[in-house]
Amino acid sequence: MAGGPLYPISRMTVAPLLRAVWRPHVEGRDNVPREGGVLIASNHLSFVDSVVIPMVAPRKVVFLAKADYFTGTGPKGVATRTWFNAMGMIPVERDDSRAAVDSLDQALGVLRDGEAFGIYPEGTRSRDGRLYRGRVGVAHLAMKADVPVVPVGIIGTPAVMPIGSNRPRVAKVTVRFGEPLIFGEEFAAMPAGKARRLATDQIMDAIAALSGQERASSYNERPPG
Repeated sequence: MAGGPLYPISRMTVAPLLRAVWRPHVEGRDNVPREGGVLIASNHLSFVDSVVIPMVAPRKVVFLAKADYFTGTGPKGVATRTWFNAMGMIPVERDDSRAAVDSLDQALGVLRDGEAFGIYPEGTRSRDGRLYRGRVGVAHLAMKADVPVVPVGIIGTPAVMPIGSNRPRVAKVTVRFGEPLIFGEEFAAMPAGKARRLATDQIMDAIAALSGQERASSYNERPPG
């Protein structure tokens, strides 16, 4: 089971404190199944998205997180490492293709253990605010684990932690959980590649409807360096 021994403590103490400070507006919490494996698929605008979603979700949500977040120094590095470890985040080397494949296997294990796994289908955060084309890993996981996908639209997190900023700010944040999407027999009858692409596009359409973002037709590539 993902999540360390600090999770119950952080859930009861840190999460309420952060909610009291930021007071996020949350819609559709009841759309998240309380039991069983489920994918939480969200747009990605800021580093703090992986803090906000576990903070407001009705159950534990495990994310992949780049390994750098687990090795930082100074007060911010310690705080980040403590939070990500407490929430059971799974470290992944961002530029290591073998590690990326292994991390998806770990994600599959989380889902098969009946837990909630969070994923950003865009792959990396949007630097211009647009919603980019989804990568098919989200559909691969949903179909392989046979779990529903709850689309999520986050609004306002760039104002909490602007790109290049080292300090979070108090800003209005909205989190919208959409109705679960299930990809069953109709998709099982399709060629695998077509099924994953179609399912991923449906997930991105649902996220766009929740977030209200302008769409981009291309994939979101990480900036060099």
